[in-house]
Amino acid sequence: MPVVEGLNQPTKAGPREFAGLHLVPVPDEEKPAMALKWLDYYRKERRSLVMAMESCVKCGLCAEHCHTYLGTKDPNNIPAGRADLMRKVYKRYFTVQGKLFGKLVGAEEITKHTLEEWLSYFYQCTECRRCGHVCPFAIDTCEVTMIGRQILYNLGMIPKLHAATDVAILNTGNHMALTPSGIVDTLDFLSDEIEEERGFRIEFPVDKPNSDILYIPSSADFFLNPDTLKGAAEFFEFIGANWTMSSRIVEAGNFGYLSDQTRIQRELVNRVWEEVARLGAKKVVWGECGHGWRAGKMYIPTMSDYPTKYQVPITHILDEAAAYIQAGKLNLNPQGNFRAQGLPVTLHDPCNYARACGLVDNLRVCLHASVTEVREMDPNREKTFCCGGGSGVLFDDPEMYQLRIKFSQKKADMIRATGAKVLCAPCSICKAQFHAMIPEHKLDVKLYGLIDLVGAALDFKGHRQV
Repeated sequence: MPVVEGLNQPTKAGPREFAGLHLVPVPDEEKPAMALKWLDYYRKERRSLVMAMESCVKCGLCAEHCHTYLGTKDPNNIPAGRADLMRKVYKRYFTVQGKLFGKLVGAEEITKHTLEEWLSYFYQCTECRRCGHVCPFAIDTCEVTMIGRQILYNLGMIPKLHAATDVAILNTGNHMALTPSGIVDTLDFLSDEIEEERGFRIEFPVDKPNSDILYIPSSADFFLNPDTLKGAAEFFEFIGANWTMSSRIVEAGNFGYLSDQTRIQRELVNRVWEEVARLGAKKVVWGECGHGWRAGKMYIPTMSDYPTKYQVPITHILDEAAAYIQAGKLNLNPQGNFRAQGLPVTLHDPCNYARACGLVDNLRVCLHASVTEVREMDPNREKTFCCGGGSGVLFDDPEMYQLRIKFSQKKADMIRATGAKVLCAPCSICKAQFHAMIPEHKLDVKLYGLIDLVGAALDFKGHRQV
């Protein structure tokens, strides 16, 4: 149930999560003043925040381009309206007009209710950045909501889901609290499944020293998307890679990027380089996760506590697969793809791939080579709409869950319009959202990742393994 009347909020973290995070929440009566101090800090540290606070002219162009507003029709979910929740406070305390004229210029005092509104609406933004692509001033509202989330985190106002995930990261190095023995047992089971499907066994190496490639999957693949793990193993087997996974970091995602960039995100960044050094890897290959790839590509080389001389190249598994396809080094048989089964396939472009990482063309190189028919959604590529669950907005609270479904209405309409029978979603959070969204919207599609389909199309006949 909502903690504050009239606001849909995720369940808040409690004493158990705070203990796991070694975090002492700021007392309620001190939260507004402390939030103001943090806002002052970030306005001095982030020029992008100042731009977002001072440049918006309320033209409204962002409204019809935001899936959360289209799904809810809540004015506070218009990107400009959502940013205004912080902008009103910014005006009051950090502009001359706001200090002199207050409400006459849209400035407001910061209160505990202000922070409750932030908690509600900043976690209804999925950080998809579509608003920034259409804004005539290039204002990226995500700069506002992500800083807002960090301020709330510093106060101890954290969704329970994100806090519990961060505790799992600190304890195990992955979101799902997988243990080394659990990782190995699950992978052994998947090797059995591959043997049943293909007639030969492919092993998943774990903690293998002197490996050329360290593959980092999403921990969600162990629970929701096992075919993604199998597809990756099939790809590495076909190219004869000397590869391994690490029991200390089976996590392509990075919830710290979505909540606590100062500590949790850095923890996973450091673990990557520690495992590279421990296993002697020469390259890191990233698994299917949208925000995780953005965090990995953009921040792992710069946020680490380790010198750059110890770092190795980081690539995405779909870029790797596309390079092999374009070089003619993969024997792919779309007609024999036992996952797609000759059905028409549509591709979901994850927001962080398309609008932050330039990973769009190689998705299509992989998909067109692996299936018999591709039907594009409209719009697609960098104009894609979010799945509705991005940035970890995967709350199961009844009210928040229903919002997730509303957020996905636009994407559901786009999928249905293609008439496709297979939905390819190369991101673990997108897949987690679609697992719930498909039945809720009564979509008649099977769900796979992209490396799943590449792996299933590989023809091992005449290859070294058969």
